[in-house]
Amino acid sequence: MKRLMSFIAIIFLISVNGDELAVDTSSGITKGYIKNGVIKWSDIPYAKPPIGDLRWKAPRKIAKNSNIILPKNGNFCIQRSSILGGSSQFSDDPISGSEDCLYLDIYSPKKKYNKSLPVMFWIHGGGNTSGLKDLYDFSKFVKKHNVIVVVINYRLGPLGWFTHPAIQEFHDGLDKTSNFGTLDIISALEWVNKNISLFKGNPNNITIFGESAGAHNVLSLLVSKNSKGLFHKAISMSGYTESISLKDAYKQDKQTSTSNYSSWEVVNKIANDKLIENKKYSRNELREILYNISGKEFYQYYANRESFEELPLLTNDGLVIPKIGLKDALSKKEHVNIVPTIAGSTRDEVKIWLAFSEYFVTLDNSATSYIFGLPKVVLNNESAYEAFNYYRSSAWKIRGVNEPLNSLASAGNSELYSYRFDWDDRRRLIIANFKSLFGAGHALEIPLLTGSTKLVGGSPVSNFMYPKSISKFYTSKNMMKFWSNFAKYGEPGSSTNNVEWHRYEVDEDNFSSFMIIDKRKNLKMSSDDISFKKLSNEIYTDKRLDEIEKCVVLYQMLTYVGNDIYDENIKDYPGKCDRKKSENFIINNASVIDID
Repeated sequence: MKRLMSFIAIIFLISVNGDELAVDTSSGITKGYIKNGVIKWSDIPYAKPPIGDLRWKAPRKIAKNSNIILPKNGNFCIQRSSILGGSSQFSDDPISGSEDCLYLDIYSPKKKYNKSLPVMFWIHGGGNTSGLKDLYDFSKFVKKHNVIVVVINYRLGPLGWFTHPAIQEFHDGLDKTSNFGTLDIISALEWVNKNISLFKGNPNNITIFGESAGAHNVLSLLVSKNSKGLFHKAISMSGYTESISLKDAYKQDKQTSTSNYSSWEVVNKIANDKLIENKKYSRNELREILYNISGKEFYQYYANRESFEELPLLTNDGLVIPKIGLKDALSKKEHVNIVPTIAGSTRDEVKIWLAFSEYFVTLDNSATSYIFGLPKVVLNNESAYEAFNYYRSSAWKIRGVNEPLNSLASAGNSELYSYRFDWDDRRRLIIANFKSLFGAGHALEIPLLTGSTKLVGGSPVSNFMYPKSISKFYTSKNMMKFWSNFAKYGEPGSSTNNVEWHRYEVDEDNFSSFMIIDKRKNLKMSSDDISFKKLSNEIYTDKRLDEIEKCVVLYQMLTYVGNDIYDENIKDYPGKCDRKKSENFIINNASVIDID
């Protein structure tokens, strides 16, 4: 096997030396290949593998070398395999991926240019617990708009964000951080700054962009001193501002959505399984356990959590993220990296989750469903479904778009833009009304931006979700135009039919402006004055929801997609809610439909 690998490397080297697509980077020699009309360089390591003693440490730079970079399958970071996370497209294992995962891909136009090109740096989503670079194919976007796109992997879940004295107390300097995944992203940015000119990219024009957790990471980079000067523009797509204190990441005094997976809880379970139950172990002993357990075995302790349970992730460690937390830091000039910024959300953010909830959805395996090989999806209560979505998606816009943009404005950033993605022209079929079921849901704008349906797994699902139409073509074309204009010029400009995207403003009546991204007749500038107080009053009189559902929606609005702000906002609700009853309702109705 060693001889075979040596022979392959020699052949690869010979071909590289005679290939104009070969690039000699600081990580080694990478060979590009032409596919779908663009050049792609795959699986380039941007930091040393975070394995062995480098687990839970800041990423280490790779020494300059002339090694041949060979393609590497399955190089995404360890995660629980899932359809929504995307890793199930690449692995059948319940826990998939590898700790050796710090790789990036580069997409570049095939056509040669005399000047360097804008660089767009994509950070994938997945709750910072799942996801991988290989889900995203930016070929069409790159080919049409003459930009370079870089996509990366970064450490996920408790291997990417972890706080325990058995780890941090034995480390020095930046290694004492809790935010290893954030530092991975910064390390990849450093690599891009150093190497991208070799690929004809402009290191002085880098736009970071990401969706969901990727957008959360974009916002994190806006307040991290470690990333200052590494990028020049930012786009947050359905982001959020949640972060946790060092104390609560380690051990919590009360029950919360993350308390069952604090490091104190998990490490004690591991220690009891590995050694003697209820024995008190020294930190040295716990450290030895944590470094000797395999990555996949470690991740298994987090794999069976309920849908309402979360992990402590981005941490206010004072090293990478300010002690005051992400949300507050975005309003402080001393913390913010001020660059032109776009932030937006989708109109129906939460339908992607509601559509898999047994509370709202029933699967009917009737004879007609076998025509498509899929069960028929029936909404149990469509009006309640729409109400849950409306309030929670509106809350997401407040917490993930309006509040961050208002904070950035107060920190002195005047180059801000906002949008809401509304496109929902999906198929209505006998097996499901995909328009009602998913609407303009979370992450469903990405295939229109990239021009690829790889994210949803391709046919047949993509045929239902993205049917060929003038509407789809128009919306996709303008998303690509807006995003690439922003990367090139620092402003999104105008649509193909001359609708100009104006800067974000809040008027004296608290109406904030945003671009509605949709088909031709609906694409326009708009504004609204949504607030938690107004939504609370609207819920109170909403006949689509019963009394407990109203309280549950309020609880989710005020505790999901950001830090817990329930106590300070529930007073604005005219009715009465019992927090514990809302929590119990969610626990008792947490079942999801089986989509295997």
